[in-house]
Amino acid sequence: MAKKDKQVLPPSGAGLVRYFEEETKGPKLTPEQVVIMTVVLAVFCIALRFTYSG
Repeated sequence: MAKKDKQVLPPSGAGLVRYFEEETKGPKLTPEQVVIMTVVLAVFCIALRFTYSG
């Protein structure tokens, strides 16, 4: 049987992914802004439900 050469990969941090190094192109929002927008959207949807006369 022929002996296969094994390629050794460099250490990768035990499988941990470092997401903070990746820069995204989207808007930067704080958690407070997300909560406020969610509440505003919910109130808007409830208001539409009670004002729709269809």
